[in-house]
Amino acid sequence: METYESKVVEISKRAEDIYKVLSDFRNFTPLVEGKVDNWQADETSCSFSYQGMGPMGLKLVEKEEFTTIKLTGDERVPLQFFLWVQLKEAAAYDTRMKITIKAELNMMMKMMLGKKLEEGVNALAEGIAKAFNAI
Repeated sequence: METYESKVVEISKRAEDIYKVLSDFRNFTPLVEGKVDNWQADETSCSFSYQGMGPMGLKLVEKEEFTTIKLTGDERVPLQFFLWVQLKEAAAYDTRMKITIKAELNMMMKMMLGKKLEEGVNALAEGIAKAFNAI
């Protein structure tokens, strides 16, 4: 599996507060409105369609309270991957977050997606940090 890690980002919130939002897919509903089609979510899974790619979904496979959230694609996602969100509270209202993606990519997929995954994992971490730091 190929590994892609984000830079460590700083969030001026407690790890517990970040964890509670990110570990429940229902909290993503207002964020994805208008960006994906057919969004459905419960606490541990979600499904949606994106830009004509057909239905796909994500599911929570592991979580460690206030420190780790691990996701994977459901059976409709065409490649095997895991995504970890790691939280470490450095001080009160000072949390560091890193996102790691491990994906099973053949050589052709690695050439097509590798750079996008590198950029995407950083953009995701920075976007989450920006959203939390704005509230």
